[in-house]
Amino acid sequence: MEYRRLADTEIEVSEVGFGVWTVSTGWWGEINDEQSVQLLRRAYEEGINYFDTADTYGSGKGETLLADAFDGMREEIVISTKIGYDFYNYTERRGQQERPQNWSEEFLRFALEQSLKRLDTEYVDFLQLHNAKMDAVESDAAFEIMEEFKKEGKIRSYGVALGPKIGWLEEGQKAMRERNISSVQMIYNLLEQEPGRDLIETARETGTSLVVRVPHSSGMLEGKYTKDTTFDMNDHRRHRSKEWLLEGLRKVEQLDFLTASGERTLGQAALKFILASPEVASTLPNIYDKEQLREFAATPETPDLTEEELVHVEELYENNFGLKDNQLSAWGEKLTAEG
Repeated sequence: MEYRRLADTEIEVSEVGFGVWTVSTGWWGEINDEQSVQLLRRAYEEGINYFDTADTYGSGKGETLLADAFDGMREEIVISTKIGYDFYNYTERRGQQERPQNWSEEFLRFALEQSLKRLDTEYVDFLQLHNAKMDAVESDAAFEIMEEFKKEGKIRSYGVALGPKIGWLEEGQKAMRERNISSVQMIYNLLEQEPGRDLIETARETGTSLVVRVPHSSGMLEGKYTKDTTFDMNDHRRHRSKEWLLEGLRKVEQLDFLTASGERTLGQAALKFILASPEVASTLPNIYDKEQLREFAATPETPDLTEEELVHVEELYENNFGLKDNQLSAWGEKLTAEG
């Protein structure tokens, strides 16, 4: 495993982190708490020291799982969590609908105290405003309280997470340019490079670190999907359309050159692409079994993408992987006929 520094802090995070969302929400298939704790401990054994969660993950479960997994090991791991959603007063949630957010000083302090209790720790290494919209980025009070948390020793650094879906360029750039943040968490991958490329440029200008989630484009870049892939009822990917699946497979076909040498898998190449940007401190692949954990954790041991490979990726992306609507339709019909 290789490690990178979070902006100008003294916090060293593993290039491959562990997004606790996967094992705490049930949105990636059922997994019990014992299995989740074992997987988290195994991740540490594989060299992963950076664990990213949020107070809303499993309504607190993401944080309690970390406390259970790493009891007595607080100094050996880096914990980031997120606050801002008021799931305390708005307990019900329909599908992926967002709950109300609250950026008041009173609520943020309450939320952090609850997180610290669930994590069974006195401090958080990296605290993020969860899916911060422009109202949060423009709130002086929200960032003033984050500074107070630092002075009180309750957090070591802070930043914003952008979401829930891809986007939020203006919010990310404004936060990096106008707020004293260490890092921005964003979505970025081989297939979804906007607005990530612009955010990387801003991070370079401002000295901000980036943490990248959804590095495998909701599993598309893990190399396991086929035209017949389906998802369980409780799997959040079930809302994806057939067109999304077919288009993604057609694009992935054209990335074979990244794995032709046999020295890295597609899943590893996807992470290497992101890590080619030094502004990225860590990646957060979705990890839900030991085999996948071993594969992703071994990524730093695989060859970096060459300049030629990076240029080829850029050319493919700029040309939408050569796809046109009629080509995609014909390719989908071909797959169906061969099925």
